Amino acid sequence: MSAASRAPQRSNRADHSSNRALRVRRRATLAAGATAAALLVSACGSGGTSGGGGNTNFVTGTDGISTVAEGERVAAPELSGKTLEGEQLDVADYKGKVVVLNVWGSWCNPCRAEAKYFAKVSKAYADQGVQFVGINTRDGSTTAALAFEKDFGIPYPSLYDPTGKLMLRFEKGTLNPQAVPSTLVLDREGRIAARSLTSLSEERLLKMLKPVVAEK
Repeated sequence: MSAASRAPQRSNRADHSSNRALRVRRRATLAAGATAAALLVSACGSGGTSGGGGNTNFVTGTDGISTVAEGERVAAPELSGKTLEGEQLDVADYKGKVVVLNVWGSWCNPCRAEAKYFAKVSKAYADQGVQFVGINTRDGSTTAALAFEKDFGIPYPSLYDPTGKLMLRFEKGTLNPQAVPSTLVLDREGRIAARSLTSLSEERLLKMLKPVVAEK
């Protein structure tokens, strides 16, 4: 067989290998998307109660607020990235303050219902060692999210997390954000102290926040 007749066979084998690699990459991408979608399956719904078995160490009250005693809390994962305004933010920089994390989306009606309370309480507690940080998710661009912040007078920054990657950093079985909206309160050591998986009124937000602020 001549070299000329063998060349197409090598080309066919190369094409086959390239196509197989492309299919593997596509499957990996789809799997990652499915994981993020599973995490957000209850997105913008009424939320839920605590999940996970074993030594989860948290208790969920009849009001849907889950809390953890000081000695049994776990640290929040690394949460950093660009804000909606394009600035770099790392939640770890707020260690020493009580941090309120609110997962939200401009497309989410329950998020709109609670936004005015978050704006009000964040301003009222700004001089009491409390920092609010949003995690904006599933907004395809920052335009609608920035308009949301302007409409509701949100004074604090939000990390832009359109695919939910930051939410996936929370360990399974801990007080992880499993819905949109979700709210977490971190104590001054950066540990998760409380969580809600539903839209919050001002009263319920303060019920989560005040006990952690009172800790010394």
